[in-house]
Amino acid sequence: MGRFKQLKPFFKKYWYKYLIGVLCILAVDALQMVNPKILGHITELLKTGETTMDEIVSYIAILLGIALVIAVLRYFWRIYIVGTGRLLENYLRNSLFGHLQSLPLHFFNNHKTGDLMAHATNDILSVRVMFSMGVIAMVDFVFLTSAAVYMMISTIHLKLTLAALSPLLILVLILLKFVKVIQQRFKDSQEAFALLTDCVQENFSGIRVIKSFVQERQELKKFTKVNQHNMDKNIKLARMWSIAFPLVMYIASLSFIITIIYGGILVIDGEIVLGDFVAFNAYLGLLIWPMMALGWVIGIAQRGIASMKRLNVLFDEAPQFDTVSTRNSPRRTPRFSIKGDIRFRKLTFTYPDEDRPALKNISLHIPRGKTFAIVGRTGSGKTTLVNLILRAFDVERGQLLIDGNDVNDISRGDIRNRIGCVPQDNFLFSTTIKENIDFFLEASQPKIENAAKIARVYDDIKGFPQQFETVLGERGVSLSGGQKQRVSIARALIRDPDILILDDSLSAVDTNTEEQILKALHTFMQGRTNIIVAHRISTVKNADEIVVLDEGEIVEQGTHEQLLAAQGLYYDMYQKQLLEEKIEHEE
Repeated sequence: MGRFKQLKPFFKKYWYKYLIGVLCILAVDALQMVNPKILGHITELLKTGETTMDEIVSYIAILLGIALVIAVLRYFWRIYIVGTGRLLENYLRNSLFGHLQSLPLHFFNNHKTGDLMAHATNDILSVRVMFSMGVIAMVDFVFLTSAAVYMMISTIHLKLTLAALSPLLILVLILLKFVKVIQQRFKDSQEAFALLTDCVQENFSGIRVIKSFVQERQELKKFTKVNQHNMDKNIKLARMWSIAFPLVMYIASLSFIITIIYGGILVIDGEIVLGDFVAFNAYLGLLIWPMMALGWVIGIAQRGIASMKRLNVLFDEAPQFDTVSTRNSPRRTPRFSIKGDIRFRKLTFTYPDEDRPALKNISLHIPRGKTFAIVGRTGSGKTTLVNLILRAFDVERGQLLIDGNDVNDISRGDIRNRIGCVPQDNFLFSTTIKENIDFFLEASQPKIENAAKIARVYDDIKGFPQQFETVLGERGVSLSGGQKQRVSIARALIRDPDILILDDSLSAVDTNTEEQILKALHTFMQGRTNIIVAHRISTVKNADEIVVLDEGEIVEQGTHEQLLAAQGLYYDMYQKQLLEEKIEHEE
C-alpha cells in the first residue's frame, strides 16, 4: 500500500463507509445463494406433482421478497462505495491542486500544462474507479465465488463441481497473464492523452498567433497526428478487453456444456435429482459475473496503480513551503512590516539543473525610499535579480538581506504581502476588470478606481460598456498589450506595498503614455522602495541610481548623468534608442 500513502488520511476518515458498503455486498451475495435452492426445490415439487398452487405462490412471494431486499441493499452499497469513491476523487483532486500550488516556479517551467491536466482528470478518475467499482467487483469475486462453490460442493455434487469449474480455473490463469500487458498499454494510453491535452491547450492559448500567420491547416495536421497517436494507443488497450470478455463467455459456455453432459448423466443414473441439477446450473450462472469481474478488476487495478504512480511523481515533488529556510536556521522571524532596505552581498545564483550562474558576485544596496533601476541586454539577469527578492528561489545565507534580516529567515508570505510586483508576463484572469485589480483584497470601489487612475487605465475602463464590471477574455485577450500592463500595474498599486517592483512593465505603452504613468507614479513612490527593470532608458533616467547588468554581472552603476559621462554600455544603449526614436519620428 506504499504507493497509496497519499490516500491514508482519507481512508482513516471514511473507512466505515467502505465497511457498510462491503457488508451490504456480502448480504446481497448471501441472498443470491438462496434463489438457486428455491428454484431447485420448486422443480422437484413440480416433477413429483406433490405441490399446490398456494405453495408455488408462496415461493414466488419469497423470491420477490428476496429480490426487493437485494435491490435495496444494492442501492446502499452504491451509496456507500460508489458515493465514497466520489468523495475520494474530490479529496485527491483537492490534494493535488493544493500540492501544485505549493510547488516552486521552476517546476511549472519544466512541466507542460496539458500533462498536469491529464493528471488532474484521467489519472484521478482511474484511481476513483479502482476504489469504487473495483472494490465492488473484487468483493463479489471473492465472496460470490467462494459461496457458490461451497454450495455446489456441499449441497449438490463434488465431482460435478470440479468438472464444471475446470475451464474457469484455466480462465483465471489466462487473465492473470494479461496483467503486465494491460498495465503497459494503459500507461501508454494515459501518456498519449496527456500529449493530446497539451496540444489542444497550447493551440487554443495561441489561437491568435495561429490565425495571424494563417497556420490553421498546419495546426490541424499536427493535432490529427497527435489524435491518431492517442487513438492507436487506446485501440491497443481496447483490443485486450475485446479478447478478455469473449474469452470469458466462451470458457463459461464450456462449463455449461460439461455440466449438461456430466450433470445429465448423474441425473439419469440417479446420483442427483433434477432439482439439484437446476440449482447447480443456477449457481454456475452466478459464477459467470465473478469470472468476468476478475478480468475487470485486473484491468481497473492496473489502471489505478499506473495512475497512482503517475500522481505520486507529482506528490513526491518537494513543496516550497511558506516558511523560513531550515538550512542553518532553527528559528523563524516573527511577522513584521517590511520597511524596504535591500542589500545584496557578493550574491552568486545558479538556476536548478543549470551549470552556468545567472548572476555572479552581485553587491548592491537599495536604500529604503529610493528608486532603483536595473537595465541591461536581454538575458543579462535583470528579472532573476528581482525574483530573488521575492524568494522565488532560495539563495545562500548572508547573500541577500531585507531590513538587515537574512531573506531565508523571512517567510515568502511576509515578503510577498508587502511587495507590489508587476511581472513581465502581464497575466490577467477571465473575470471582471475590477476583480483583476482587486485580486481578493476586497478593496473599496474608490480605492480600485484610484489605483486605475495612477496606472493611467481609468479612462480606458470607463470607455467600456460595463466599465469595471467588464469581463475579460482568457488571459485578458480583450485588452491591448498596453491596457493589460496598466491593469497589472493597478493590481500592484492597490496593495499599498512597501516595495514596488516594475519588471519591464511599460514596454507595451507608447513613450507619451509611459511619461504620464511615471508622473502619476512619482507621488505614489514617495517613501517606498522602488525597483524598475526596463529596456528603455526613458523609463529609468530619473531613478536615484541605475545598475547596468551584462551576462549576470554588474558592469556599471550610477545616475543617468554619471553613466552617460562614462560612455560605456549604458551610453551605447542610450544612443541606439535615440537613433531608433529619430528614425521612428521621421517615418
